[in-house]
Amino acid sequence: MVVTFKEENTIAFKHLFLKDYVDGADDSYAVYTQRDLYDRMFYAVEKYLAIPNETIGRYAYVRGESGGNQSSLMLCQQYYRKGRIDPANDTFNIDPKIVTDCLGVDPEDPQPLPPELDRSYKNFTLKFHKLINVTIQFKLKAINIQTIINNEIPDCYTFTITITFDNKAHSGRVKIHLNNRADIKECKDPSVFGRGDNSFRLFFDVVVILVCSLSFILCARSIIRGLMLQHEFSRFFQRRYNQNVCLSDRMEFLNGWYILLVISDVLTVLGTIMKIGIESKNFASYDVCSILLGTSTLLVWVGVIRYLTFFQKYNV
Repeated sequence: MVVTFKEENTIAFKHLFLKDYVDGADDSYAVYTQRDLYDRMFYAVEKYLAIPNETIGRYAYVRGESGGNQSSLMLCQQYYRKGRIDPANDTFNIDPKIVTDCLGVDPEDPQPLPPELDRSYKNFTLKFHKLINVTIQFKLKAINIQTIINNEIPDCYTFTITITFDNKAHSGRVKIHLNNRADIKECKDPSVFGRGDNSFRLFFDVVVILVCSLSFILCARSIIRGLMLQHEFSRFFQRRYNQNVCLSDRMEFLNGWYILLVISDVLTVLGTIMKIGIESKNFASYDVCSILLGTSTLLVWVGVIRYLTFFQKYNV
């Protein structure tokens, strides 16, 4: 649900902030005239300011830091400090140092801005002859309430949206793309009426941890005893025959399947502990938890295949 919620919001943001966007048109979405670039740029800003009145989803603005110059939305352009290109005479004069010029936009600012900062974003002029890119960056907050279906406390999301108008190639085609980065954290004072009890799921997780811990202890004991027997056999062979045991013979005392089970048990225990922490909203390491549990499941199935070799029907 975490991945689905982010992907669906990313699609929604593309339709909200990218004018005339069509699904699947990420590679071909571009503009070719100055007027169209201004139109797409101002359209995104206007849609951002109209979020409370137009969006179906429930989003909240993330205000800029108090006491700082950071605004809720930053409209920036990057360009070469000095740039003159004259194709007619096959000449150019460029200073490759990059200059960044930004304008902050705040929705419904309760405090009037000082006269020197009271500028409309539509007065933002682009320097097309040396323009590298234009970026619009802002943050939105949302809550993933669909996790209530699975009897879980909803997660709070902070989306960092960056719209980039890419003119690095100076080819006459400005590519436009939207990136969305999601930060997940625990909601403040969550309250779900009639929320069910997760005690059975927690009990099952604890049983899994206990069973895997017991399996780890038994397999580790077998490995240690195999190593001890290997050591005793090497000493006996050296004392009786005055010869060293080769590595391949020593490895006969180690059962590789026990090592595989030990690794699988460790990954399962760690992944289950992380799963309990995620469900209790102590942390949100979904990717690490998925890797641990997925890898342990793979190793378990490898072990199942090994047991099938004991049956004549499946031992091909």
